[in-house]
Amino acid sequence: MSRAQLALNVADLEGSIAFYSKLFGVEPAKRRPGYANFAITTPPLKLVLIEGEPGQETRLDHLGVEVDTTGEVTATTRLKEAGLATFEENDTSCCYALQDKVWVHGPGKEPWEVYVVKADADRMGKSAAVADADAAADSGAGCCR
Repeated sequence: MSRAQLALNVADLEGSIAFYSKLFGVEPAKRRPGYANFAITTPPLKLVLIEGEPGQETRLDHLGVEVDTTGEVTATTRLKEAGLATFEENDTSCCYALQDKVWVHGPGKEPWEVYVVKADADRMGKSAAVADADAAADSGAGCCR
C-alpha cells in the first residue's frame, strides 16, 4: 500500500504525540528519542514527528511517498525523464529505518522522497539529499534530523 508522508518538526514531541493520537485515533507505530511516527490507515498517511527546538513553531521537515518495494522506488525513472533532478540513496539509515529512496525538490525547495522501509535501524540518520538542501537553504531541516 502506498501512502503519503508528512514529516514535521515539533517543539513539544509529547504534546504532539498526544494531539495526533487523538486526531487520528491511533497510537504511534514507532517511538524513539526525539522521534515518533504514525502509520495511519484512514487517510493513508505516514505522519512523522521530529523533535525540534523548544519554543519553535511546528514546521515542515519533508514530504514523501512510502511504497512497498525497492522496485517501486527505482520505477521513479519517470521523474528523470520528466526533467526533474533526482538523488538516489540505497541502504541508507533515516528515521530509525533502513531505506532505499529517491529525492526530488519542488519549486519552493521542498524535499520529496519516494522510499521503501527495508528494516528497522538503531539510529536516526540523516539523508544526504536533504542535508545538502538544508545547507543551501540554511533551514536546519533534514530527513529525520
